[in-house]
Amino acid sequence: MIVQACINGARPAGYHPNLPLTVDAMVRDGVASTEAGAAELHIHPRDDSGRESLEAVDDTIRAMRRACPGTLIGVSTGAWIEADAATTRARIAAWRERPDYASVNLCEPDAPAVMALLDRIGVGIEAGLATLADAKRLIALPDCPPLIRVLIEIEEQDINKADEIADGIAQVLAEAGLSRPILLHGFDATVWHFVQRARERRWSTRVGLEDGLSKPDGTLSSGNANLVAAAVAIFAPSRRGG
Repeated sequence: MIVQACINGARPAGYHPNLPLTVDAMVRDGVASTEAGAAELHIHPRDDSGRESLEAVDDTIRAMRRACPGTLIGVSTGAWIEADAATTRARIAAWRERPDYASVNLCEPDAPAVMALLDRIGVGIEAGLATLADAKRLIALPDCPPLIRVLIEIEEQDINKADEIADGIAQVLAEAGLSRPILLHGFDATVWHFVQRARERRWSTRVGLEDGLSKPDGTLSSGNANLVAAAVAIFAPSRRGG
């Protein structure tokens, strides 16, 4: 069970006063988040204009590794970043400073090819499942490469519906015998609900400005480290065996 920090995602400038969009800002937040208890970092590298970019991965990962030695660092491969499947694969293949892992959304048409490419170049794979259809697609892949974990990532904002989706995904994985570590997380209104559910299920979770900006009490957080500290406090009883 870990708390992963997702420090920026696709959030736009202005979403939060401390949203890290430059390499220096990501480094500062990465250090602060690990000091607050994050075991891993998930980042969306940006180019000089602040746009998400797979070309920016090399410089960003290099800087993050210097600042956070020994911390596992992952990135997104979201299809929207380059908005072209061939370009996405070309940019990934060109990485020289490779992340420890990358997230692949099973809802995206090119997901199997991206997963195969990541496996070939030695980058770990997080399989992102937001729906039952995603889960069923994953277990049906004929040549699924090894996964470091499965992300159950719920965007539905109604708590009851969100729980139903998460439980359904978990059931599909269990029935298929896919026994990989699970990281459960929500989005905006469901962030803290799923942090608590992850603790109860003894799964990992993640928090950060990619997923939401509010603390458990609903007030605005000061930034990523503040959110990580709150999640670590929720997980702390489990770490003591309670």
